[in-house]
Parts: sequence; C-alpha cells; structure tokens
Amino acid sequence: MQSVQVCAIQMISGPVVNDNLQRAKLLIAKAAEACAKLVLLPEYFAMMGQTDQDKLAIQEAFGAGPIQDFLAAAAREHGIYLAAGTIALRSEHAAKVKNSCLVFDPSGACIARYDKIHLFGFDSGTEQFCESNTISAGDEVVTFETPFGRVGLAVCYDLRFPELFRQVDGIDIWLLPAAFTATTGRAHWEVLLRARAIENQCFIIAADQGGEHPSGRTTFGHSMIVDPWGQVINCLPSGEGLVLGELKASQMQRVRSSLPALSHRVLP
Repeated sequence: MQSVQVCAIQMISGPVVNDNLQRAKLLIAKAAEACAKLVLLPEYFAMMGQTDQDKLAIQEAFGAGPIQDFLAAAAREHGIYLAAGTIALRSEHAAKVKNSCLVFDPSGACIARYDKIHLFGFDSGTEQFCESNTISAGDEVVTFETPFGRVGLAVCYDLRFPELFRQVDGIDIWLLPAAFTATTGRAHWEVLLRARAIENQCFIIAADQGGEHPSGRTTFGHSMIVDPWGQVINCLPSGEGLVLGELKASQMQRVRSSLPALSHRVLP
C-alpha cells in the first residue's frame, strides 16, 4: 500500500437527477482541490425518490447513459479514482434494477462494477423498507487494483455481513457507500464500521446520505474514514460536505506487523 489522500462525500439527495448531479459535480471538484485521489459518493447519490419505484425510471444499461457519462467525465477532468456510490442499472427483471457501485479511473474508464448483494429489509412497525421489491441482488464480491492499494466494494446493508469482507484477502481499503436510516444508524453505523476495519486490519471509507430528504426519509450521515486500528480519522455528523483524510501506509504496516491477526486465522 502507498499513502493516499481520500474523500467521502456526504449528500442529501432529492428526487431530481440533474440537481443531484450538479451538487455532486461541485463536491467532487472540491474534493479534487483538496488533493483527494480516491473519492467516494454515497448510495443513491443521483436520486432519492419519493417512492422506491422512482429509481426504475432512471435506470441505465451498463456502459451507456447520462449518469455514467457524467461520472466518467468527472473522473477524467479531475484525474481521480471516482467510486460512484450506487446507480440503478438494468437487470434481468423488468420491475427491478441492480443497485450498482461503479468505479472510474483517472482516464474516465469504468474499471469495476459491484452489484449490491444484501438487500435491506426492516419493519419496526413505524418504518418499513424492503429493497428486494425493486432491486435484484448481485452475487459476486468485487475488488480492484490501484497504485495505492487493493480496494474492495460493499454497499450499505452489506456492512452487517462480515463474511462478505472475508471472501477476499489482501484488501487495503474497503469502500462503503450508504443511505443508512437514522434509526439503525444511531444504533449500529459506527460500531459496525469500526468492527469491519479492526477485524480486517484495513482502512474503511464510508460515504452516507446525511439528512432529511424531500420524501420525508431521514438518513443518518456520519460519513467517516476509519483506520486499521479502528480509530475514526474524520467524520461529518450531518449535512452535505466532504470527509477528507490521509490513509497512511505506515499505519497499515504497523497494525499488521504488531498484531498479525490475519495470519493467525484458523477457521475457513
């Protein structure tokens, strides 16, 4: 691993795609101005609709579409690795989409695609969510290589499934775009992020939606960067903005050499 400046972008996306893209464009530019070489957008950054079905109307075929064109252009303009939260991509089911995280390299080429595997379901009596009604789950863990280390992709609810993070070895950085609810976020967001960083001795960059959306839904925010010792490097509690931090290769080396837990694993 090489040290690198990174940024998690926190947004409060609404139902109008062009408005969200303009906000994302401004925030990506600010991240690049702050020398970030790896930038992460939150889940559903391009649209948080009034209903779950709204995202079906903006789905794109993989490799073609205005949202993907926007992302490729932004990565190329700023010469960054841009992990594009999630967007709705066409699936094999007419009434469902893939909730996909795409990664673009500094030339604007798409170098990775991860389709969210674990679909959120929650019913507290007052809040109900069922992503499987409109999303078709993925089935493959995805990583990609960069000059500053090997990077893994996960999305939001995936955070609750530690076996996903153990499917692949040698990951230096995990990226986690999210739209965590305020209810579950208050209880579990930070502790789960820190646990995944500690047990995998890696950096985690988590970009969340962070506020009250026009639909009335409230997301938790607290986008953060966590180091391999489980310490929070930086965090934005609420509102739109940037979470910047340096991932230090020396910190990774120090943790893994002083406590080589990954090499002490016994169970498969």
